[in-house]
Amino acid sequence: MSSQYPSLKPFNTLGINVVARDITTAKTIADLCDAWQTCQQKNMPFILLGGGSNVLFLEDYHGMVVINRLMGIQVEEKDDAWHLHVGAGENWHHLVEYTLAQGFSGLENLALIPGCVGSAPIQNIGAYGVELKDVCEYVDIVDLQHGQIKRLLADACQFGYRDSLFKHAYRDGYAITAVGIKLAKTWHPVMTYGELTKLNSATVTPGQIFDGVCHMRRSKLPDPEITGNVGSFFKNPVVDAIEASEILHHYPDVPHYPQTNGAVKLAAGWLIDQCHLKGYRIGGAAVHRQQALVIINENNATSQDIVALAHEIRQRVGSKFNVLLEPEVRFIGAMGEKDATEVIS
Repeated sequence: MSSQYPSLKPFNTLGINVVARDITTAKTIADLCDAWQTCQQKNMPFILLGGGSNVLFLEDYHGMVVINRLMGIQVEEKDDAWHLHVGAGENWHHLVEYTLAQGFSGLENLALIPGCVGSAPIQNIGAYGVELKDVCEYVDIVDLQHGQIKRLLADACQFGYRDSLFKHAYRDGYAITAVGIKLAKTWHPVMTYGELTKLNSATVTPGQIFDGVCHMRRSKLPDPEITGNVGSFFKNPVVDAIEASEILHHYPDVPHYPQTNGAVKLAAGWLIDQCHLKGYRIGGAAVHRQQALVIINENNATSQDIVALAHEIRQRVGSKFNVLLEPEVRFIGAMGEKDATEVIS
């Protein structure tokens, strides 16, 4: 496509220099539906972005990119909890800061996760022992064809590890408009990872956990405003008990986290690091030197550079550990989303 089309570079945190046929901002549900119906009439693809912090555009996009800016935070206080109704276009980290400023606890472990609130249920975002599903009360979606709003209670969202119903049955033709969050007044600090384990559980405050999480993330993860990235590029792989036992036999230091179903989650960053890939580069794309789980746009990387590097990482980890990593990032082709694992295989 020609350069007369608008650039997507400001709208994806990897900073990939591609264009879209059209870019528009939606501030209301009606805006979302109008954009969808325009695409239907013109037979154009449609994609909704929040912060663009979890997408890789593989090429120029032949459709309309809609930037979700449905804003607003409403709070209802009850005896046991605060209930928040948050617009999908709100910045996630700003929401975390807002809740702490109001004296609400429960989101502090999820500080500094990039992106908007509407993306949080899609990925079931999580960090440092807490996932969105732990605090989510409901998700509001709109049927873009008919303009009808539907509320899905958390139990109906099929939350899994970096997964939800919104990646499947409600991926096409629907948009998340708001998320309901319940923050209990009885606070149970989660201090199971990294520097958080050193805090005193008897005296710890939500603010101290927030500060600890921000420090850990800033020390390991590059600022996308300075260096293009999407945070964690790969999911932490979950393997069965037999596979985990075999890996632990050969690599007893591997960070591992037993799951409720008997499976074991492994740390993808550690696996990549053991393949001596920190700083490894293909074209303008490189493995971050502080955190191997992050691929950075070091020097005007193309999407092909990113894909080639992700492929190399997957191959090397697979060869060494017999574990095949899967991207956490959504891959977007000219006409829509593609199977990311298939693209880098």
